[in-house]
This record gives sequence, C-alpha cells and structure tokens, in this order.
Amino acid sequence: MGVLDSVLTVALLTAVGAGAYGYIAHEKLLTTQATLDHHTEMLASCAHDKETMRAEAEKRAADIASTLKASQVELDELRAQRAEADKRLAAFQALTDKFRKMIDSGKLQVILRHGRMVVKLPAGILFASGSADVSKDGKTALVDVAAILKQMPERRFMIAGHTDNVPVTPPSPFKNNLQLSTARAETVTEQLIAAGMNPAHLSAAGYSEYEPVRENGSDSGRQENRRIEIVLSPEIADLPTVPGDLAPASAASATPGPPTVR
Repeated sequence: MGVLDSVLTVALLTAVGAGAYGYIAHEKLLTTQATLDHHTEMLASCAHDKETMRAEAEKRAADIASTLKASQVELDELRAQRAEADKRLAAFQALTDKFRKMIDSGKLQVILRHGRMVVKLPAGILFASGSADVSKDGKTALVDVAAILKQMPERRFMIAGHTDNVPVTPPSPFKNNLQLSTARAETVTEQLIAAGMNPAHLSAAGYSEYEPVRENGSDSGRQENRRIEIVLSPEIADLPTVPGDLAPASAASATPGPPTVR
C-alpha cells in the first residue's frame, strides 16, 4: 500500500469514527432531553397534585369550621331550650307547692297540658249534676284558689268549663252541654272576681264534651271529663317579641276594661 492509500485509509477511519461519535452524542442528547422532559412533567404533575391537595385541605378545613359553627349554634339552642324547660319546671313546681294542701285533700290537681299550667277542679266539688250553681263547699274552695292565684298579679287566667258526653236532661235549665259548660265557667269566674281577683285578667269559655281527658266509656272516665280548668296564660316576658309589641300602648288600651267574662 502506498503512502497515499495509507493517508486515505486514516482519513476514512477518522471520518467514520467522528460520525459514530456524533451519532452517539446525538442519541445521548435525545435521551437527556427525554429525561429532562419526563422530569419536567413529573414536577408539573407534582405541583398540580400539591395544589389539588392544598385546595382539598382548605375545603375540608372550611367544611369542618362550618360544621363546628353549626354545632355550636345547635348547642346554644339546646342550652336555651334546657334553660327554658328548667324555668317552666321551676314555675310548675312552685305552683304545685302553693296548692299542696288542696292537692293533698283531693280538691284539685295542678297539671301541664298543651304546654300550659292548669289548675283542675272536679265539677263534682263545685256543682250538682246539671247545675251551674256553686255549692257551699265549692265557694270555699274557690276562695282558697283565688287567695293563691292573687299572688301572681301579672298572670292572666282562662276559666274553662268541660263536661262529659252525656246529654243534659230536665230538670237542668240548660239545653245542652255547651250551655252548661259555659255557664259553669262564667259562674266560677264571677266567684273568683268576688274573691278579689283582677277582672281584667280573667276570661271564661265553655268546651262542652269536645276536649275530654279520658274516654267517656266508663263512669270514672266521665267523672274525669266533668271539670273546671283554670289555665295560666304565659307571662309576657316568656312570649316572643313582635314589632306590634314595641309600639307604645294607647291610653285606651292601657286602661283596664270591664270583666272579660264570656
């Protein structure tokens, strides 16, 4: 081989080597770029996941805070209800204590019905059958009742007459149980006024047989249903305030009217 051939051979080998090196370098560059792209995607994905996790955490924290606030409101409401229930129970116990002597003697009962305190007197203690005239013992009992109720001057009272479902018959002067129950309620109201109670704080109503406390199918049930109830209206402080209550009372409305016997 001549010198020229040797030179060409070396040049050829050098070119081939350079090409191979360039190819390898190019492949490494592509691999490196691919790796870089992969890591860039991973970083972007991690950043997105981190943002998502942060958003979810913030939402959970907001939900927990909202639930906690609602629970606190509910707890406050339950505490207020408990305080109101305790207040009502204390008032009921105080009323029961005032009437203890009459309760123990069987002249009356103090009960809670429809959310109100009620003094219940059996009709048999106050009236003869079919009559609205108060007996002597009944008048004595009503004087004692009035003496206790006068200790609550801010209260209003409704006197409610109730009968059983047995129709009224002669010699009773009343046509039906509605007339009888109403007349009895009015008579008791008049007796309480005579005993010194404030007429402006009293009203009367007859319910006939339509609000029984027991079944009328037995003598004992009918006896329970024949009764006079003195219902204590809630105190003004216990009632919710409405806009109309905030207006100043007129002179006419502030002046007590005649007895509200109906």
